[in-house]
Amino acid sequence: MRPLKIPKPTVKRLAIYYRCLTKLKETGIDRTSSKEMADALGIKASQVRKDLSYFGEFGKRGVGYDVDKLSYKLKEILGLKKNWNVAIIGSGNLGYAIANYSGLEKNGFKVVAAFDIDEKKIGRMIIPGVTINKFSEMSSIINENSIEIAILTVPAHESQNVADALVKSGIKGILNFTPSSLSVPENISVEDVDFVISLKSLTFEIASFNDNE
Repeated sequence: MRPLKIPKPTVKRLAIYYRCLTKLKETGIDRTSSKEMADALGIKASQVRKDLSYFGEFGKRGVGYDVDKLSYKLKEILGLKKNWNVAIIGSGNLGYAIANYSGLEKNGFKVVAAFDIDEKKIGRMIIPGVTINKFSEMSSIINENSIEIAILTVPAHESQNVADALVKSGIKGILNFTPSSLSVPENISVEDVDFVISLKSLTFEIASFNDNE
């Protein structure tokens, strides 16, 4: 049985493990170990074992993991056994780039709707078969298309109001590309993506490396 609370870093690593296993399957490798996975990902083998232990026992000491079975189990844990309908909220340059990223559909995430307040964008296609709609149509379109995930790329000052509207529309998860923290009910999942924070992490690493030279 899945524990009630899994640390977010663990969940992110599970997704990385799944990607690693997918690559192993593509190269014809049918068995691996926590050490081999850890070495490929630049982490400790004990971390791999600890992360997987939240969900049960998947390997045997001295034998390792069956790549196909572990991959299937992680796919199930990550909720990837179904396809997810996604809406892009804010169809500017970033929203357009995300909608056109081919890796989304390959991994089970299909963009089926897009929204914006700019009247000049309304009616245009963001990807083949998907036109940009008005915010006022968001609730009905989300419900009609059984959309559970929204990718938020609106200006920061609009993010909370849009998030509130998404919650009322039945969205269950928000991938937040705005620099604002969102306040949502406990049953709504939010994942923040902040490029500037990531860049500052890079500059820290670079500065630390230079200081040690």
